Amino acid sequence: MLPAEVIRELRDSWLPHASRAGLDRVIDLLEKGSPLLLSGRFTEVLPRGCLATHIAWHHPAVGHRTYDAGILWLTRVAGLNPATSAVIREWDRRGPQDWAFRSELLAVLKEARAESAASPAVGV
Repeated sequence: MLPAEVIRELRDSWLPHASRAGLDRVIDLLEKGSPLLLSGRFTEVLPRGCLATHIAWHHPAVGHRTYDAGILWLTRVAGLNPATSAVIREWDRRGPQDWAFRSELLAVLKEARAESAASPAVGV
């Protein structure tokens, strides 16, 4: 089960600031178990990046950036410290190889996407 701190941070800081395209991208990568989704660093060789980086690459405020997009999105858009983000710490600890974690994260993201589709003006 996802820690309450992770769910709270996702709902309070990540999801309200993620574009629909960014959310769709992360959901797609999680569903596929894509090697483009990294843990332990924000980017490697483009187009490989972590959760925050893939969301950032699809956000109008920082989508033009490359290697620092995830960090900029977290700090400037979501208002989080990348070093203390509960989502980033849990992602780095458990990563995409942890099927249960990935499945639980995917469920939260899909639920948020469904909710945003049902209500106007949610997200970016």
